[in-house]
Amino acid sequence: MSDYLRPELKGLDPYVPGEQPTGRSYIKLNTNESPFPPSPAAVEAASQAAKGLNLYNDPDSKALTHAMAQRLGVPDECVLMTSGSDEILNFAFLTFCHSGCPAVFADITYGFYKVFANVNRVPYETIPLKSDMTLDYKDYLGINKTIFIANPNAPTGLAISRDEIEEIVKSNPSNVVVTDEAYIDFGGESSVPLTQKYDNILVTQTFSKSRSMAGARLGMGIGSKKLIADLNTVKFSINPYNVNSMTGAAGIAALQDEEYTRANCRTIIENREYTTLKLRELGFEVNDSSTNFVFAKHPLISGEEVYLKLRDAGILVRHFTPENIKEYNRISIGTREQMDALLSALRVITEEIK
Repeated sequence: MSDYLRPELKGLDPYVPGEQPTGRSYIKLNTNESPFPPSPAAVEAASQAAKGLNLYNDPDSKALTHAMAQRLGVPDECVLMTSGSDEILNFAFLTFCHSGCPAVFADITYGFYKVFANVNRVPYETIPLKSDMTLDYKDYLGINKTIFIANPNAPTGLAISRDEIEEIVKSNPSNVVVTDEAYIDFGGESSVPLTQKYDNILVTQTFSKSRSMAGARLGMGIGSKKLIADLNTVKFSINPYNVNSMTGAAGIAALQDEEYTRANCRTIIENREYTTLKLRELGFEVNDSSTNFVFAKHPLISGEEVYLKLRDAGILVRHFTPENIKEYNRISIGTREQMDALLSALRVITEEIK
């Protein structure tokens, strides 16, 4: 740490991404990436767009925004494309939170929310999940704060209904409710229809999971025209050319190849249900997931021990250290072959305790 760092940032705890290994080849089930490559059409479109990298990209991402808006069934003015959903979430903290309007989110949820609050000097509060790790929507009714809800939630994998989100939105008319739908294509009800009914809901989504484009960094926000206009003011003050030409072209092509996306999602859901069943047969407690991962623990083996033994076996999963979830591991859903390799390794681990 240098002597030049702003004093208020010296205590900042940055977000810690999932491990990206080098050297040894691992089965990588730790960062919720898709096990499938992007649509061939998206790869070809990105390749063609690379020929024009000497020119600036469209700062409004008009063609991509239009394609996304059509897919969602909303006006173009209600969509803002961003460099991953992390960017639109950061914009939301910058735009809708301040000293008189703190942020609020669950105590067990996407770890970046706390970082966004801290780096933007925004006060925040956390609301505990229930003992079964579900989110009680009633805890958010009429609290008059900017609300962030990952739905389905990470790392628990659990979702609440659109009706429950609507109750939260209705009860906080003077505040924005941000619904982070990074995993919505694997389960749960999208709140996008609510954006055409209420002025105070922002829905965020991403191409990283279901559309196999984590490395491209493409996300979006969907909200009322006025809400999106507010966010565009921030975007054009920070990073007007935020979606590069290759990513934009790949995004359009991916949207035009929707059956490829849906087929991959169906396979991941099938593999998730298969893995959940087999994990329970091995004695693991597993949440009913609506995502492309499962959250699991074993009553007789610590979460850290499971993580380390799997790592030694060449399989990476995500282990968290907070006290209330340290016995769990988050396991991304891969191909059937990858999941069978995981289950085979876990059989060995569970046999050792018998």
